[in-house]
Amino acid sequence: MRRTTVVGLVLATCLVSAAIAETRKEFRFTVGTKDKAQVSVDTPYGAITVKPGDVSHVVVVAVLQSSKVQVDHLQKGNRIEIESQLLQGADNQSGRVDYELTVPPNATVSLRSSTGPLVVERLRGDLSLESASAPVDIRNAGGGHVHVKTMSGPITLTDVRGAHIEITSITGDVHLNSVTGPLVQVNSGSGKIYYDGDFGSGGDYNFTTHTGDIEALMPASASADFNAHSMQGQVQSDVSLVPNEHPRFPVEAGRSFFGTVGKAASEVVFKSISGKIRLKKR
Repeated sequence: MRRTTVVGLVLATCLVSAAIAETRKEFRFTVGTKDKAQVSVDTPYGAITVKPGDVSHVVVVAVLQSSKVQVDHLQKGNRIEIESQLLQGADNQSGRVDYELTVPPNATVSLRSSTGPLVVERLRGDLSLESASAPVDIRNAGGGHVHVKTMSGPITLTDVRGAHIEITSITGDVHLNSVTGPLVQVNSGSGKIYYDGDFGSGGDYNFTTHTGDIEALMPASASADFNAHSMQGQVQSDVSLVPNEHPRFPVEAGRSFFGTVGKAASEVVFKSISGKIRLKKR
């Protein structure tokens, strides 16, 4: 009984210490409405979530896991920089800071974190997100430039429309759901690329992998010109395509397909060295 009591006291003490160590800080910045706000957040460890708020204010809520990390902030006009600074003895737990921001809907946002998830919702400005292993999730956005880079972190874009999109990952999977724009470019080494949507109108879509598979699911109403080729992987189209007169790649049975559906409003290119490529109809 005494041993159980001692263990319980130690556990309770640890929990109290952890609760005391966690600190919540809030920063408020006023920005002009004539020019777009530019907001950047850089943290080695921790999640970052950004949502739209008031057109003239940026609000940052930071939750620090210990006293071994501090938050530096700088404002120069409409440019706001937030950065986590690790102090002596900090590691991936004690050095973690989780951020929640509200920014003007048209703000230019730049986020960087190695381990924490990066989430952006309902913004219309330019977005730049970079992580190592952290997942990246962008929802209901568009109208600007979207740049995403990860090493192994998975990337998901949902309902991102009218954007100029460039995505790069070494091993992370990329999921695009209802994503359209004048340029949608995805490059992944061994990660897979999944696309579910109609390819919009008047866009260039270019998906490239080294060993990762590429799979696209489209509705019957889609209108696009398709060119697909894998040097060593299997290539298959479950969609009836009108043959191209001038295909982009050499014609190889089981290694390529070409053709159009509808009025070929967008151009779609799938390329892989050894990954499989498949086009399916919803």
